[in-house]
Amino acid sequence: MLSESDFENREKDMEVARDSELKDWVVNYVGNNIATDQNVTVEMIVEVFAVEFPEFLMAVAEENFFRGYEQALNDLNHAKLMEEENEGQDS
Repeated sequence: MLSESDFENREKDMEVARDSELKDWVVNYVGNNIATDQNVTVEMIVEVFAVEFPEFLMAVAEENFFRGYEQALNDLNHAKLMEEENEGQDS
C-alpha cells in the first residue's frame, strides 16, 4: 500500500549546488532574502520565486500540467489499444 511519503518530493529538500553563474546568483539572492544561515534548498528558492516571480512558476506549472494530462491521455489510448489487441487474440 502506498503512503503519503511515497509521493513526497525529495528534490525540494536538496541543497542547491552552485555549479553555474545563475545558480550562484539565485542561491545568494534567496539566502539573503530569507536571511538564513542554512544551506539554500530548492524549496526555499520556490518560496521566493512564488512571492517575487509568480508568473515564472505559473508558466512552469501549466507546462507540467499539460504534459501530465497529455501523458495520461496517451496512456489511456495505449491501454485501450492493448485491450483491443488482447480481445482480438482471444477470439
